[in-house]
Amino acid sequence: MTAQTGRIAVRPRGRGVGRRVAEGFLYPLGLPFLLLVVWGMASTASENRFFPGPLTIFEAFGDTWVGPAFVDDVLPSLYRLALGITASIVIGIAAGTLIGLFQWLRELLEPLLEFFRAIPPPVLIPVVMLLLGITDTMKVVVIVSGAVWPILLNTIDGVRATDSVMSETADSFRITWWERLWFLVLPAASPRIMAGVRQGLSVALILMVISEMFASSAGLGYRIAYFQRNYLIAEMWSGILLLGLVGVLLAATFGVVERRVLRWYHGIREVNRA
Repeated sequence: MTAQTGRIAVRPRGRGVGRRVAEGFLYPLGLPFLLLVVWGMASTASENRFFPGPLTIFEAFGDTWVGPAFVDDVLPSLYRLALGITASIVIGIAAGTLIGLFQWLRELLEPLLEFFRAIPPPVLIPVVMLLLGITDTMKVVVIVSGAVWPILLNTIDGVRATDSVMSETADSFRITWWERLWFLVLPAASPRIMAGVRQGLSVALILMVISEMFASSAGLGYRIAYFQRNYLIAEMWSGILLLGLVGVLLAATFGVVERRVLRWYHGIREVNRA
């Protein structure tokens, strides 16, 4: 309130709203739009037929994926991806929590975990094919064989890093083992678990494509390899574009879930910053 007029000074809100709109909408789309413009100019000046322009790829995208190919190739791939991610999360959190809680089990399994973690998952595809055959189960197992490791190892580290003072306090109050696990250990480890899940999502998407390129007759990976072998370049690029969109959708979905699961954690960080 000013001394001369007795009126309350109100700050203009237009600049704040405009800045929020720019940060939430314009900034994320600005760089992709600029890259598309540069891509279009470069493809126009180039005579390389393997480097089509964005408009050609967008047209091939609509012709290729809007129709039966979405049901025959995209949906089965997304289904296998969802199964692989779900199995990786369940196995990684359950096994990681168990290993992190018991030091003797961790010391016993550490050499074995280091050995299997060092093996690139694509190398296991021929072995899994021999054991399970060319089936959807084989593709899901390949996805799990790679995506489970970031979740497992981050869960182990998160469980091990549980605050000792809080653990001693739980002992003094004689809190049961299940209550300590549910209300202390898992919430304390959840930031690292979610970091492992974020890494596992990208690994799962990569392995989904690789598994479908081996002796498969359907799926995104198979279709992209088919386009490449038959020199359908624009269609091949449209498949790569679709994979990128799937990755963006996964990241956006994970961001929503992470904000809900770690709402308490982000609140503490905001309070500490203030």
